[in-house]
Amino acid sequence: MGQESAAAPNTVVRPVTMPLVDRIASGVVTAVPPLIVLVAMWFGWIGNLLAWQDILVLVLSYVVIGTGVTVGFHRLLTHRSFKCHRVVRAGFAALGSAAAEGPVIDWVATHRKHHQFSDLEGDPHSPHVGHGSGFRGALAGLAHAHLGWVFSDMEVADERRYAKDLLADPLIRFVDKTFVLWVALGLAAAFGLGVALTGTVIGGLTALLWGGAARIFFLHHATFSINSLCHYFGRRDYDTGDESRNLAWLAIPTWGEAWHNNHHAFPTSYRHGLRRWQIDPSAALIRLMEMTGVAWDVVRVDPARRERSLAVPAA
Repeated sequence: MGQESAAAPNTVVRPVTMPLVDRIASGVVTAVPPLIVLVAMWFGWIGNLLAWQDILVLVLSYVVIGTGVTVGFHRLLTHRSFKCHRVVRAGFAALGSAAAEGPVIDWVATHRKHHQFSDLEGDPHSPHVGHGSGFRGALAGLAHAHLGWVFSDMEVADERRYAKDLLADPLIRFVDKTFVLWVALGLAAAFGLGVALTGTVIGGLTALLWGGAARIFFLHHATFSINSLCHYFGRRDYDTGDESRNLAWLAIPTWGEAWHNNHHAFPTSYRHGLRRWQIDPSAALIRLMEMTGVAWDVVRVDPARRERSLAVPAA
């Protein structure tokens, strides 16, 4: 089936130690946004600080920067589902970096490692490996897959092994090394849009809360849900050799990424929502890019091959 998720039995798992500074950075990026969101919700409740402009900035920043992750980091750079100009590639890498999910080369290397060892020893964020059995084991596995893996040595993938192609690209290396700049620019854009919409600095600050901290929080947990929920709940239309699942209700918040069993069956397909009713906004954007000549060599899966690969669905 062209599956990339099963690891060869004799593949050696080589963990890399996570530097202390990376652990601290991961802690700050994961802990601070939810705290700021709680403060923002409190002040919004008691002080009526949440305006329609804030909601607009939140939605726009979530969609635009989220596309940098789903279309850029994932479908373009990790799985090479389509080709585009090197400047467009770098632009997607910068947009995805603004999501504060880590530098682009590290993100890609980790995800490729996940596909190689999916739900086996060596998977950076499987909820099924090494967490015990029963209810407590399930909770521990889900907690690790959702967030705990961010602080684990096993999370660190060797970029020279898993992302050689990106290390060879000067523009992508530049975006990777200037990761903090793109995070800062994403926050600055939210502030600037808030000022433009309201005409006040206060409007810019509240937009920064919602289009900055809240957007980072929501995007992080949408992405983390693919690692955790989409390997535990939902339908398995394809026998991929792992526990990847399709979770329909999560498709819109994740911009089409929640058709995760489909993705593990056909990793390089530009579409994750393989059936007409499976909503996949990321695929729609790639199709639009193809129609306008911005993207080419878009990878499609033959419908006959899809049907042949179907397994007996399981809940």
